Amino acid sequence: MQKQYLARCRCGAVELAAVGQPIVASTCYCPDCQAAARQIEARADSPNLADADGGTDYLLFRKDRISCAKGAEHLEELRLTDTSATRRMIASCCGSAMYMAFDDARHWVSAYHGRFTEDVPPVEMRICTKFRTSGKILDSRIPSYAGYAPRLIMRLLGSRLAMALTRRQQKNPI
Repeated sequence: MQKQYLARCRCGAVELAAVGQPIVASTCYCPDCQAAARQIEARADSPNLADADGGTDYLLFRKDRISCAKGAEHLEELRLTDTSATRRMIASCCGSAMYMAFDDARHWVSAYHGRFTEDVPPVEMRICTKFRTSGKILDSRIPSYAGYAPRLIMRLLGSRLAMALTRRQQKNPI
């Protein structure tokens, strides 16, 4: 049986369900993730999203392995610009950031690590660290990459191939 993960907003009105191991658990420091974290955190009801260094923690799942199990009507879209290909989904009930998805054909969803309720994998890599906002020394046990890690790209390619081979139907897709 595959591992199941549950993510909840702070008030419990919205739940995401994910099945199987995430593609990766990462912290992203790219300018878009930092700008989105600031916008989300500026909302009166939103908890902090980025760490003090500007990084946002994510669990990446294949699109066919994550769905909205409850409260989809509470999800509100946030885009950095009108033409942005990324949409960050916020639980309007309590301001919790839930996930980021893409309008294009990308096959994964980046769910906010802090929304998951139990036994989630720890962050295993940091990406786009050239955009960090401080000179704080990072824990050297977690690999850091100035851009996108080759290991991340290989996992994304592998998950794309696996997804193409399975063509699994899902309930309440994101």
